Amino acid sequence: MADLSAFPITAKWPAQHPERIQLYSLPTPNGVKVSIALEEAGLAYEPHLVSFDTNDQLSPEFLSLNPNNKIPAIIDPNGPDGKPLPLFESGAILLYIAEKTGQLIPKDAAGRYETIQWVMFQMGGVGPMFGQVGFFHKFAGKEYEDKRPRDRYINEAKRLLGVLEQRLEGRQWIMGDIYTIADIAIWPWVRNLVGFYGAGDLVEYSKYTNVQRVLGAFVARPAVAKGLEIPQRG
Repeated sequence: MADLSAFPITAKWPAQHPERIQLYSLPTPNGVKVSIALEEAGLAYEPHLVSFDTNDQLSPEFLSLNPNNKIPAIIDPNGPDGKPLPLFESGAILLYIAEKTGQLIPKDAAGRYETIQWVMFQMGGVGPMFGQVGFFHKFAGKEYEDKRPRDRYINEAKRLLGVLEQRLEGRQWIMGDIYTIADIAIWPWVRNLVGFYGAGDLVEYSKYTNVQRVLGAFVARPAVAKGLEIPQRG
């Protein structure tokens, strides 16, 4: 039985199954990347809900695992050399899961780096820009009379969707026939943009037929459907 008592976070979220990967998360686009990857890879894990409503992400216990106070974060009791590994940042966790299991990433070096390239595209572009669209369209920013900030991010979201549209021409997934962590990184954000944020009309989503096609295939995967709901909100 793994001993995770050295990690202060386990005092707030006790591990019922300490031999499993401990996932501290919330079903947001960044959070579900990891639950989906864990489901796709078939790894045993125990999810813990980090509630923003009660500022769990600012608690000393959570900050002991991720000083950047963002979800998701994990502890793998069976990390490298058999030692527990704490890890935060969704992109880093996706890469770790892929390399730990030998799944969800091409085995050849060129394909591996190309996949990582698209994960970084999501981390540096899609996530931040789509999130800003959400702020200015759905949340507090919608009250701003000056629409120039909103329009800046809408135009950038359109540009990024255009990049995806071109990449997907003649391809089943971001990397072609193989489904990878690049898809797991990108598609929860596209889904959120047109779903939760309700920005489909703003970004002219109907124009991006390849994007629509692949998002549909993504959400139809059983592991995705399950991972999108984990951790379950209280």
